[in-house]
Amino acid sequence: MTAPPDDCLARNDWICGDYLATRRHILLDAALQHLHLTVVSVLLGLVIALPLALIARRWRWTVGPVLGVTTVLYTIPSLAMFSLLLPLYGLSSTLVIVGLALYSLTLLVRNILAGLAGVPEEAKEAARGMGYGPLRQLLAVELPLAVPAAMAGLRIATVSAVALTTIGAIVGHGGLGNLIYAGMNSFFKAQVLTASVLCVVIAVAFDLLLLGLERLLTPWRRA
Repeated sequence: MTAPPDDCLARNDWICGDYLATRRHILLDAALQHLHLTVVSVLLGLVIALPLALIARRWRWTVGPVLGVTTVLYTIPSLAMFSLLLPLYGLSSTLVIVGLALYSLTLLVRNILAGLAGVPEEAKEAARGMGYGPLRQLLAVELPLAVPAAMAGLRIATVSAVALTTIGAIVGHGGLGNLIYAGMNSFFKAQVLTASVLCVVIAVAFDLLLLGLERLLTPWRRA
């Protein structure tokens, strides 16, 4: 009887230290691409969502259309979304970034609007009493007080982007999703598990980082 191989790679174990030792550069490159796609897409979504929320706040009749369009975008399946964007961006990382940014809009716009709506009327009256104009009142009073609700949406959008980035593997730009997809096709257990665990670690790290940023931006809540 042939003895089983001692190498965990040869045995195709789920947990394999040799995989980490021999593929660390591959894992690092995939993780960095995953981070890049996630960060850029969420920042792009935030750049789009903030003006949309401010427009909806300023002209109330636009709330329905803005929320309706962003909600419809969120309901589009990822494969269909990438297919719709394919003629514009081709098989590129930009396609993935734009798709993820569009998915983040509904979470970001809703939470920014909720935060602005939750600003106490007394705070706005006090700002007006101190001579604040509309723009200064928005920047110095309303937006800071809306941070907790806005950050809640940002945290959810970021964690969702970490997960959805893996779908980019279908166009060759999925970060750790590339390794998961390739590992599943070849039934490479260690690669699938390691890349999946790294996705979870990145999501948790982003959530904790944004939670710390929220606490830093809202010192009055700690008091």
